[in-house]
Amino acid sequence: MEYTILILLLPFLSFLTLGLGGKWMSHRTAGLIGTVVLGAVAVLSYLTAGLYFSAPRLADGTYATLMPYNFTWLPFTPSLSIDMGILLDPISVMMLIVISTVSFMVHIYSFGYMKGERGFQRYYAFLSLFTMSMLGLVVATNIFQMYLFWELVGVSSYLLIGFYYTKPAAIAASKKAFIVTRFADLGFLIGILVYGYYAGTYTFHPNEMALVKGGAAMLPLALGLMFIGGAGKSAMFPLHIWLPDAMEGPTPVSALIHAATMVVAGVYLVARMFPLFIAYAPDVLHIIAYVGAFTAFYAASVACVQSDIKRVLAFSTISQIGFMIVALGVCTSSDPHHGGLGYMAGMYHLFTHAMFKALLFLGAGSIIHAVHSNEMSAMGGLRKYMPITHITFLIACLAIAGIPPFSGFFSKDEILTACFQFSPVMGWIMTVIAGMTAFYMFRLYYGIFWGTENKELHAGHTPHESPLTMTIPLMFLAAITVVGGWQTVLPFGHFISSNGTEYNIHLDWAVAGTSIAVAIAAIAMATYIYAGSKQPVANALARRFKGLWTAAYHRFYMDEVYQFITHRIIFACICRPIAWWDRHVVDGFFNFLAWSAEATSDEIRGLQSGRIQQYTFVFLLGTLALILLLLL
Repeated sequence: MEYTILILLLPFLSFLTLGLGGKWMSHRTAGLIGTVVLGAVAVLSYLTAGLYFSAPRLADGTYATLMPYNFTWLPFTPSLSIDMGILLDPISVMMLIVISTVSFMVHIYSFGYMKGERGFQRYYAFLSLFTMSMLGLVVATNIFQMYLFWELVGVSSYLLIGFYYTKPAAIAASKKAFIVTRFADLGFLIGILVYGYYAGTYTFHPNEMALVKGGAAMLPLALGLMFIGGAGKSAMFPLHIWLPDAMEGPTPVSALIHAATMVVAGVYLVARMFPLFIAYAPDVLHIIAYVGAFTAFYAASVACVQSDIKRVLAFSTISQIGFMIVALGVCTSSDPHHGGLGYMAGMYHLFTHAMFKALLFLGAGSIIHAVHSNEMSAMGGLRKYMPITHITFLIACLAIAGIPPFSGFFSKDEILTACFQFSPVMGWIMTVIAGMTAFYMFRLYYGIFWGTENKELHAGHTPHESPLTMTIPLMFLAAITVVGGWQTVLPFGHFISSNGTEYNIHLDWAVAGTSIAVAIAAIAMATYIYAGSKQPVANALARRFKGLWTAAYHRFYMDEVYQFITHRIIFACICRPIAWWDRHVVDGFFNFLAWSAEATSDEIRGLQSGRIQQYTFVFLLGTLALILLLLL
């Protein structure tokens, strides 16, 4: 499969072409280049998946791990080096499908959504760079190569979030995303260095001799530090604060970066290092599950009261990534039948969520394109103007709510089953959060498509359905969302499981029946509260629980907490004393040295007068002094 190098080279060449020559191209030409290249990448990715998963399994029932390319880039010792290459195994091949599919749909969609935007060519160049970075991350042959592309993903997200560089809010959001994830990535880098030192390698399989010499004891620390980087990218609490503000970027960017690819990088990291977690750091893995569960609950609570539709989806993404993290964290073994179900469930939900969350974000973009606002108060009654957007958005809402036969039901049910196997308490907690998901998504759905139309706002601009360039991706993603969970169409467990062997997905109807009942109850509650035109129940609840509603609307003041910690504690109590010491002590010491040198030179500069007579006189005096010393 040597051709797989093209999966990375093509988007990189697209980035160079559009980045360097875009200003001499028309919008249409630039968009066509980026889109055609991503179409080719998608074809190559699907070809790779077809060839890989159709190949015979090994004797132990697993798929072979292939490295079409691998070369030593930076050698340190005979056993420790940084390599660069391409690794193909079940989860990397699955991620190729996810990234290329969503990115290709976003490229097509952007033809309509970004039409006429200043910087259109630059936008497509950044999309190509981001896609190349994410593809390089998932096919990395070692943890250091993953880190290099990980940072490229961070740069790409900074560029795309700040695409509207004339908007102060977009500039602030891009800096916030970059700074928060860089702090998290410091933990990732330290973890990599600890891992390399004690494991004797940067590959995903530690050197056994190094482990025998005591390296195994340090692996939990290394893996825990690496997860900090994953928590930053995947917006886990308390490193989640950048993701809602990142919605300041173009809506297709939100679909690409913050729904389908970048934010699942942390989930992919844990999945990639899963054998090491199970073997050497199971307690760290369970801590990860608790972090994911709290994050899922926190984000779902905030999503229940947001009025900006993109921010509802942003907090929904944080919550759903929490589900995936929990699924991986509750694993207790590498046997999919006994404690390893969560691995398959987490990867399955990563796949299905990528499709229906991209559909939700692109649907939101279609709505914003029609009404020119993100606020639900500017919407209502749009189902009669936007039938395609309405139906596809409803399909995505049903999928994320866990209603059969849509894909989200099957993947979320497997996560809940894994949680109940781990602990009934964890199972019920995640079931309640799943119910909250159904509630806030149908609150969003009714607020957009039902209720009372804002006729005053729409008087000068009647909403209309989006062009085909925007609706075709919606219909394609909706089709995947409908059939993606059907085992006859996509037997996901046959391809990906915790130990690589074939796993037959089967529903636990005790869990599935409960989750369906909870979801239907939540949807019914949302219908009762929000489907009407006046929403008296919602207004009454907001007044009755004003304090809780206000706190949730302001994200439980986490941004204010960060502002207080950074400005009042770090800047005021740490940075200012350090700055004072630097100015008065360090600078003062060196200023004193400079003054002393200047004063001394001022005193002795007469010795260098340039007068021959003076030099001769001093020379004779020195000679006489030496003679006297010798005689004495």
